[in-house]
Amino acid sequence: MSHRRKFLKQGALALLSAPLLSFDPKKEWSLGALKTDSYDDAYWNSVRKQFPLKEGQTYFNNGTMGPTPGYVLDKMMHHMLHYNVEAATIDYKNNSGPKLLSGYFPYEELRTKLAIIINCDFREISLIQNATFGMNYVGMGLDLKPGDELLNTNQEHGGGFGAWQLLAKRKGCVYKQAILPEPANDPQEIVDAIFKQVTKKTKVIAIPHIVSGYGTVMPVKEICQKAKNNGIFTVLDGAQCVGQIPVDVRDIGCDAYYSSLHKWLLAPAGSGLLYINKDVVSNIWSTIASYNWDNQEDHGFRLMQNGTGNAGLLAGYDAAVDFFNTIGAEQWLGRIKELGMYLRNGLKRISHVTIYSSTNEEMAAGITTYGVAGISGPDLQTAMWEKERLQPRSVGDKMIRHSVHIYNSKEEIDRSLRVIESLG
Repeated sequence: MSHRRKFLKQGALALLSAPLLSFDPKKEWSLGALKTDSYDDAYWNSVRKQFPLKEGQTYFNNGTMGPTPGYVLDKMMHHMLHYNVEAATIDYKNNSGPKLLSGYFPYEELRTKLAIIINCDFREISLIQNATFGMNYVGMGLDLKPGDELLNTNQEHGGGFGAWQLLAKRKGCVYKQAILPEPANDPQEIVDAIFKQVTKKTKVIAIPHIVSGYGTVMPVKEICQKAKNNGIFTVLDGAQCVGQIPVDVRDIGCDAYYSSLHKWLLAPAGSGLLYINKDVVSNIWSTIASYNWDNQEDHGFRLMQNGTGNAGLLAGYDAAVDFFNTIGAEQWLGRIKELGMYLRNGLKRISHVTIYSSTNEEMAAGITTYGVAGISGPDLQTAMWEKERLQPRSVGDKMIRHSVHIYNSKEEIDRSLRVIESLG
């Protein structure tokens, strides 16, 4: 019996420690080392050390999920551990400590930080789980009628089209898609393709700010202005945007904008935001109703109050925003752009490469999608991993989507280019 108890105890301890094997919770992660006036290679190498990524392996799939910095993991796990140790000492209604749960509180401080990043009032922001939630909160909240036309493009992510197709079936709306050029190098061609589908019955234009598959930065400001002139509600899928390119919702002029910050802002999985312009938000019904379902003073809080959630996740979300702000938006976004251009310029010099992303640098950032003659996308992904432990992501049968971020280096990109050259 004593041997059995010992075995069970050791097994339980092993299970508890397993999630931490790749991350040392005893290590003190500090933002102090990131504060500098010099953003040279040595600085970006120090940034790389803020991530508990394995040495000798290179992650190039930020378009799916960003690796979380150690500082963020530390804050998140410390919060969760605190509540499992101090649960009985916390009176969550009287705010006697860090929040026990999320889903019922306005999180004004975090929303204010996000509002500064995308340039809006914090009351216009809801904290949500991801971009798909944002699309559904907007779509299900609109008062749509049979015959209303809903316009997407043919290059949407599933989180950008699902709600609109559902509403077409459920409410008798008409679902349409604009056919975008491939590759897209002329912004006017995109504008023309979208408004070719617009009629007097068009009520919603819901399009990506950055196309997930190709990384194309769309001319959203021009599209939103033209839509506004025609009384059309605009919704932007910014899943790939916040943390990759500058986002200014005031300047863009959209009615609604949503994003997944576990991609380019490197927040924990399940960190998203939804913006709805204060001039139109009162017309959006709450999709999930709780105590504040009819709060007319803080519509962002009204739309995000959705029941018990993980407060530790929100602690990590907040830490990720601090990590971004410590490095600085200009330097963070500039580094992504610099590495993206470096990759594209290298690919242009390889004759057996076809670039499917935009080669107009005004329409490109950290995502580049390309193919290599004579090899499928999945086989190219496999070759890059087997030869150099590089991990981009295949897209379809013929393409690879290659994301670059602040933890990557030009040396890692050079190794990618050498693998691609060897496959010619």
